[in-house]
Amino acid sequence: MWFYVQHVLIPHQESEAARYDIPRGNLSDLYPRWLGAQELLLHGRDPYSADVTREIQTGYYGRPLDPSRPHDPKDEQGFAYPAYVVFLLAPTVTLPFAMVQAGFRWFLVGLTGASVWLWLRMLRWRVSVETIAIMLLLTLGSFPVLQAIKLQQLSLLVAGLIALSAMLLAESQLFWAGVLLAVATIKPQLALPVLAWFLLWVLSDWTHRRSFWWGFACTMAALTGGAEYLLPGWAGRFQEAVVAYRRYNQGAESVLDVLITPHWGKALAVLIVVVLGFVAWRHRRDPAGSETHNQVTAAILAATVVVMPKASPYNQILLLPGVLVMLQRGRELWSQSLARRAVTVLCGLTLLWPWLAALALMAASVFLPAESIQTEWAVPLYTNMAIPVAVLALLVLGGGRAEAA
Repeated sequence: MWFYVQHVLIPHQESEAARYDIPRGNLSDLYPRWLGAQELLLHGRDPYSADVTREIQTGYYGRPLDPSRPHDPKDEQGFAYPAYVVFLLAPTVTLPFAMVQAGFRWFLVGLTGASVWLWLRMLRWRVSVETIAIMLLLTLGSFPVLQAIKLQQLSLLVAGLIALSAMLLAESQLFWAGVLLAVATIKPQLALPVLAWFLLWVLSDWTHRRSFWWGFACTMAALTGGAEYLLPGWAGRFQEAVVAYRRYNQGAESVLDVLITPHWGKALAVLIVVVLGFVAWRHRRDPAGSETHNQVTAAILAATVVVMPKASPYNQILLLPGVLVMLQRGRELWSQSLARRAVTVLCGLTLLWPWLAALALMAASVFLPAESIQTEWAVPLYTNMAIPVAVLALLVLGGGRAEAA
């Protein structure tokens, strides 16, 4: 997969950029947030302003975008995050971005590797050192994670915070679980679904679980209050940035929209949300760390990837707990009916396809010129949209057995 990204995908993108005069700067998703934090903390400037957005484009793309150029990207790379993200980046704003970029890349590698251990700890699944090494290799060698590391995507940071929060919840460290999930709301679209599930769980036994709420509420108050002190009225500016983001990303579609058309995709997304809401309500009293609680958590994270409006591969890091849940219960899945075995095999092949295709391209590179290999850059991504659906389907298949147990 590393070979595919470095020697097939990136060269293809570079050749397309040269052919159509598409600008390429540092292309770091961290950069807009870092520059916005630097301008707010050091110079008191509004990171949501048009002037700062143009400066972000200069670094991210190499020059400001020009609407008159047909091949210029549509994503304006504005500061479309809650203002309190600057507190996480505050220690880095006085450093050169090249140093921050390199350090953050290795930080994401370490955090993503640690996430594997955190999810295993939540599942109370003891495996050998060799098995953990294989899991780490496959996680860090998956396309979504490689893409996120290359882009320095904050989705990996949020996924790590969610993993740590879920593990602490299973370990009965409820206050700190709430604190970390509050910090994870720097990407609300990723954190809010699992937050809703955890809050429902808290409300079902307020007396014994309320410390999660206090950890979350106190942290959110500190983050939002501090952001308001630095940038009065930031919430309105953030809302405007989100509206602008949706405008220049009008073509952004969910996984379901791509697979079965936007009309039916939205209808199925509503159905998935309703069904998971019913399942969450049914298991709201289950103890954290129990098999059913873990499976609901994994299913909600998988559904988040399936129904969210932007189907970016790097968000598929949220599928990791679902994959681990199904691996943990693999023998049970395989012992069920022939039809369920067939679905399990089909979903498994969907998950394996990117690695198999990348391996085939690497083998073909021994005999074929690089230009020929690069024309097949899309082959490992053929099942990209189907992978979140496959993971969610496997979780649903295993749900009935878990409840029966």
